[in-house]
Amino acid sequence: MQLAQQWVALSTIVRKEVKRFSRIWVQTLLPPVITMSLYFVIFGKLIGSRVGTMDGIPYMQFVVPGLIMMAVLTNSYSNVTSSFFSAKFQRSIEEILVSPTPNVIILLGYCLGGMARGLSVGLLVTVVSLLFTDIHVHSWPLTITIVILTSLFFSLAGFINAVYANTFDDISIVPTFVLTPLTYLGGVFYSVSVLPEFWQWVSQLNPILHMVGAFRYGLLGTGGEHIGYAFAGLLLFTAVLFTVSLYLLKNGSRLRA
Repeated sequence: MQLAQQWVALSTIVRKEVKRFSRIWVQTLLPPVITMSLYFVIFGKLIGSRVGTMDGIPYMQFVVPGLIMMAVLTNSYSNVTSSFFSAKFQRSIEEILVSPTPNVIILLGYCLGGMARGLSVGLLVTVVSLLFTDIHVHSWPLTITIVILTSLFFSLAGFINAVYANTFDDISIVPTFVLTPLTYLGGVFYSVSVLPEFWQWVSQLNPILHMVGAFRYGLLGTGGEHIGYAFAGLLLFTAVLFTVSLYLLKNGSRLRA
């Protein structure tokens, strides 16, 4: 395919994905915003007033980056998982696979759609957070880079989940038993410095902890001790997931429901 044709193919897939979640915004965009607003009220205002500060900053400000990242990663993941599995289940993905569209264009199209939803929800949650506290961004380049890479990472993870899923129940297993626990244990509501030394070490194995930490540093300028490792690890694992996803598309053996 020529470059112009590839662009048409990519933009078509992305537009389809964006229209898919924006058409039912009451189900895709509004619920996570309401959920995060409740988190701000309960953890930020009610509990936060008793906690006081965490890592030297007001508790409300401390939880804001974690809640934004929670919204971004869960929505990026769920959008690609549900969309691609639906295409596989309905066998409409076969029509794209037999077309001359390169696999990398197909993968990018679905991932950009997932990122559009994840980042849109993240932006809405950020706007809501401004109703509860003031945020002065420490580093715009770092903040934007981390949130985009995280959204891409979980879009790719959601794509792999959709490829391996055989039923609609399968696409909820990873979010329920893996993603949710890792998120809640990823330093969203607390600093790992308050944990015993052994559990601090165990927590370092949680990749979401480093993503949230890097985003918190970019947003608030606190907790940047391991920012270099977090950024390098995120780049590396994103590249790995991208390679695996391309292989699964090329192999094609699991792309039939």
